[in-house]
Amino acid sequence: MPYAPAPVFRFAPSPTGFIHVGNARTALLNALLARRAGGTFVLRFDDTDLARSRAEYADAIAQDLAWLGIPPDQVAHQSARLPLYAAAAERLKAQGSLYPAYESEDELDLKRGLQRARGLPPVYDRAALALTDADRARLEAEGRKPHWRFKLDQRVVAWDDGVRGPQQVDTASLSDPVLVRADGTYLYTLPSVVDDLEMGVTDVVRGEDHVTNTAVQIEIIQALGGTAPRFAHHNLLTLPNGEGLSKRLGHLSLRALREAGQEALAVAALAVLVGTSEAVVPVESLDVLAGKIALDHISRAPARFDPDDLPQLTARTLHHLPFAAVEARLKAAGLAATEAFWLAVRGNLATFADAAEWWAICTGPLVPADAGDDAAFLAAAAACLPPEPWDPGTYKTWIAQAKQAGGRSGRALFHPIRLALTGRETGPELAALLPVMGRARVEGRLAGKLA
Repeated sequence: MPYAPAPVFRFAPSPTGFIHVGNARTALLNALLARRAGGTFVLRFDDTDLARSRAEYADAIAQDLAWLGIPPDQVAHQSARLPLYAAAAERLKAQGSLYPAYESEDELDLKRGLQRARGLPPVYDRAALALTDADRARLEAEGRKPHWRFKLDQRVVAWDDGVRGPQQVDTASLSDPVLVRADGTYLYTLPSVVDDLEMGVTDVVRGEDHVTNTAVQIEIIQALGGTAPRFAHHNLLTLPNGEGLSKRLGHLSLRALREAGQEALAVAALAVLVGTSEAVVPVESLDVLAGKIALDHISRAPARFDPDDLPQLTARTLHHLPFAAVEARLKAAGLAATEAFWLAVRGNLATFADAAEWWAICTGPLVPADAGDDAAFLAAAAACLPPEPWDPGTYKTWIAQAKQAGGRSGRALFHPIRLALTGRETGPELAALLPVMGRARVEGRLAGKLA
């Protein structure tokens, strides 16, 4: 029995700005589905528009994907693959599928206006197909250079969409698309189709704004002798007011969310799960998130992404992360933190950066607070400290003895000790913090010393 080839998914952004959570939704769906299926995730930069594409944006996109935890298995730049597109264009010309048209943009606008005035759809009338060789020679003698349109079959193109189910588009309702501009540069469609075929892309998961493009692309793929990949068109993320996201306007860029201290896992969970039948919940890994993806459970309605939900989801994500998931990050932050420290403080973190503050509190030195009338009580409590080694059960034994020695209970017992040991009114459980601090430091702080 032959084995099916491993699937190939791709994310194909234009490096013309910083990507936002809407772009991340597409990237994550592709990357995580590839990961779950043991396939390949390709990052393909749609950078044939040399006037707008920037290397710094391509670098930023790669950094954003790395931050999300989905570095690509392969990277390609369409600007380096132009000979492939030229060869494909020549094949289409030779078989009569790609034809020259000479109308200027003003002339096309005028045609569309007249069609609308007559109550007709503004579809290109294929006037260029009626041109004779003499007509074309005359137009080119006038200095006109042709753009090249793909001749659609004007038939119903159908496919089974992974999100939307059975779909069909009658390409007779569409204008023959321009694939090559008059200056010889390529629009999005031809490079995308050629790359999908050449790279063996098996699955195209993208936004629903590309649904109509799909019928055109299927026709071009078939004209080139290829087999169309599977398509799935997910709903788009919007702001809470329904406004669409824009790279140009800088809406919710991943760079801004990272700089604000939001957790990548929280961003990923919200970007992937909002607008689906799955509840948006914290996840401890991308593998767990991948297991929650079901394309046919994605809603057809726009998915409203509320950035105000992120801080809480970030905190909840941190509260459940195991030490193994953060050990390298703690070291990178200059913290020689242990698992005991992480388990002690994670439940009180709003952002990962807060861990550094608690590390400083636990490892000192800490400027002592003025104990005032509590000094004698704290000295009595210090005298009750048991010898090391300490464990999380040490606190219960010690506090019972401190209660008896000081004759205190409730807030009068617990608050002065917390303030002396941490300098904070609230925080992690002292039972977990004590073994991290160690006896010498705890004793010094109870005595009002810099420790």
